[in-house]
Amino acid sequence: MLWGRARRGRGADAGEGDDPLDAAQERRVRAVLALGGVPQADLPDGVQQVRLRLLERAASGQEAPRDVSAWAAVVASRLAMDWHRAKRRQERLGERLASLRQPEHTPSGEDTRLLSLAVARGLDELPAAQRQVLVLRFYADLPVRSIAEQLGVPEGTVKSRLHTAVRALRARLHEDEVV
Repeated sequence: MLWGRARRGRGADAGEGDDPLDAAQERRVRAVLALGGVPQADLPDGVQQVRLRLLERAASGQEAPRDVSAWAAVVASRLAMDWHRAKRRQERLGERLASLRQPEHTPSGEDTRLLSLAVARGLDELPAAQRQVLVLRFYADLPVRSIAEQLGVPEGTVKSRLHTAVRALRARLHEDEVV
């Protein structure tokens, strides 16, 4: 039995498949998210995140919150802040990408071919593990988590290999005076 149901006085017969949030708590979570600036289309995901955190808390054996409704509202407000942070990160990334797409001079076809050859040579010189993560990240466009799962290594290892590979490739391109 989930302690969330019993805690709210729903009775001891509530099963494990029951929703840990009742209708009033869900409305409160939606209101907190909406007041926090989360768009209407993202509210169902926010409610699901609160449910998930409540279920994870119960599954890990942590003590039940004294007031599930208040706890859920606090989690919802943190999710709203996280949503805004992610939105700002995406906007900054979009701005950086847009600035990269508008070069001061447009490279000719010959310049592009030279750069492609230099990158290919640089990739060939990287150790296999570094080349593998670099190709999966930037050519296959996989997130770090997926790369780590596919290779069976921790995410930190993938990040470290990516950092080292990018640094080595950048050094090689500068050495060849390509960039």
